[in-house]
Amino acid sequence: MQVQDRTKEALGKKENNMNHEQLGLSNDELLSTTRAVRKRLDFDRPVGMDVIQECMELAIQAPTGSNSQNWHFVFVTDEEKRKKIGKLYQQAFNIYREMPIAIHKLHADSGDEELTESQGRSASSADYLGDNMWRAPVLMIPCVAGRTDNAAGGNVVAQSGTFGSIIPAAWSFMLAARSRGLGTAWTTLHLMHEKEIAELLGIPFADFMQVALIPIAYTKGISFKPAYRPGIENITHVNGW
Repeated sequence: MQVQDRTKEALGKKENNMNHEQLGLSNDELLSTTRAVRKRLDFDRPVGMDVIQECMELAIQAPTGSNSQNWHFVFVTDEEKRKKIGKLYQQAFNIYREMPIAIHKLHADSGDEELTESQGRSASSADYLGDNMWRAPVLMIPCVAGRTDNAAGGNVVAQSGTFGSIIPAAWSFMLAARSRGLGTAWTTLHLMHEKEIAELLGIPFADFMQVALIPIAYTKGISFKPAYRPGIENITHVNGW
């Protein structure tokens, strides 16, 4: 009850109207310009729980498997906790940086010059976030009931149903945030230290799985462009592979 009371106090009373100013983006603009924002996060501007609440009201309209709605969302605003999480994230990022799948190495030999340049910019901004994750005024950790790491034989159905019951809501939150001038970035490297972070935040590790660590901050400027992507003809299949 104490945790619920703190949550209610932080979020305030539920409002039916969405009162926070929006950017007026079209649906297509919103979908094509909701970027992983790192260097353009404004760490000095506070983010109120009122705008977080608005984004949450929209996020929980997302679908879940069997309409389970078995999700929880942890928002971390306490500076000391953010620093501890940021330190663990930085440690994990330093390990990831040396992996073959790291953004610094992926697509290095693609032969697509524009893709290589885009990847280089993303790598630089990822380095920046690795050093500054804790500075985001709000960190969001979406959680879902059940643990796929316990699924017998890595059951694909269990994995798909579990992640499919949390990722749509998290992405809806990120879209709602973008429309209100907030930037976000989907990261997962903190999961190398998932149990430590669960203990820090009181998340029941055995019953709930953390899915991402998402920094939230207002952006420096509001104009973002669609990212470079190779043509869809390379990845689109009709009636078979």
